[in-house]
Amino acid sequence: MAPPGYLLFLLLLPVAASQTSAGSCSGCGTLTLPLLAGLVAADAVMSLLIVGVVFVCLRPHGRPAQDGRVYINMPGRG
Repeated sequence: MAPPGYLLFLLLLPVAASQTSAGSCSGCGTLTLPLLAGLVAADAVMSLLIVGVVFVCLRPHGRPAQDGRVYINMPGRG
């Protein structure tokens, strides 16, 4: 996880970006509502897809083999 200073920077970055002028950029401007909604929806779908892949890859693939030992500091093994 990022340090708190970087987190605050990342939270304030969109505010700073919205305050800047377009300058000499031709065709730059505000996004239309359908395009913005589409981008937000695509971001949500990709985030859920990434979370799903990480969840599937990190879940245990079965019970570990019982070897007859007692593991005191390992929950589920003792």
